[in-house]
Amino acid sequence: MKDPIISTQPLGFPWPTQDPFLFCAHHDDDYPAGDERLAPKASLAGRNIGQDFVIKDGWRMYHGSTVPGFPQHPHRGFETVTLARKGYIDHSDSLGATARFGKGDVQWMTAGKGVVHSEMFPLVNQQERNPTELFQVWLNLPAKDKMVDPHFTMLWADTIPRLTAPGLEVVMVTGAPAGMKAPAPPPASWASRDEAAVAIWTIRLGPGVSWTLPAAAEGVLRTLYFFRGSALSIQGRSATPSSALQVSGDALELVAGPDEAELLLLQGRPIGEPVAHYGPFVMNTRAELEQAFSDYQRTRFGGWPWKKNDPAHPREQGRFAIHADGRREEPKV
Repeated sequence: MKDPIISTQPLGFPWPTQDPFLFCAHHDDDYPAGDERLAPKASLAGRNIGQDFVIKDGWRMYHGSTVPGFPQHPHRGFETVTLARKGYIDHSDSLGATARFGKGDVQWMTAGKGVVHSEMFPLVNQQERNPTELFQVWLNLPAKDKMVDPHFTMLWADTIPRLTAPGLEVVMVTGAPAGMKAPAPPPASWASRDEAAVAIWTIRLGPGVSWTLPAAAEGVLRTLYFFRGSALSIQGRSATPSSALQVSGDALELVAGPDEAELLLLQGRPIGEPVAHYGPFVMNTRAELEQAFSDYQRTRFGGWPWKKNDPAHPREQGRFAIHADGRREEPKV
């Protein structure tokens, strides 16, 4: 019988990925109460402000100096998919779009020919802690789509398909089976092609609960990230906790151990093109990378229309999005 686990790698920061994915990071920070600036109500002494990636007291500031998060920075040539599981994310970009999302919402941004954006984590609770958990996934674009116009889509939590049963929840950001209604990814995304078979799912199994991951099409690569829990079997084989598991495309029975198990699935058909990656840009050749840096230095990808590099919305602001064309939307739930 074919081994269901092809390879195993430990989870670090970031997590290892396979084509068509470029990057995957799990941010899980137990922030303290926030002050009037939406910043941690705690001393920042001993932190490397601007480059704070070491967990201290259960949380990190990342590139933030007041509000935790990632002040304005550019991207070109790929997409970011941000799954906000706990807390809020305040987005602003060079197109004039802005948003606050959280509580299971997903933002999907096609950087295309170039965009600058910020992602800040406002600490809105003043009397209690502000746990913030998210995944950020980078999905590559094929060469013919690397210079498309930038675009962002909000997938509000109530529109994302979920498979639920006692002790089971599967959240299907993209790649839901036929018959399940799901929001569409951005139009130029590799995930918008049926043949690409891109799936981004989170899977939660209660103690002892089993569920069968459906088979994938031939030639599709998939990785299961076993990020929470002490034990899991995959088609009868024991999986290592806190690991990235490259698994076969067969239907695979997943069985949790004595405590709850959580996994992230990244699946897709490889694009199969050369990748030239440096910092915030992902192209196909070194010459294209050099052009990306030159274009950014010359144009700033349209400039930054916000007064601050790290804009955050007022504490009382709910979830919403304003798109580059001025269209406003809010979740129904």
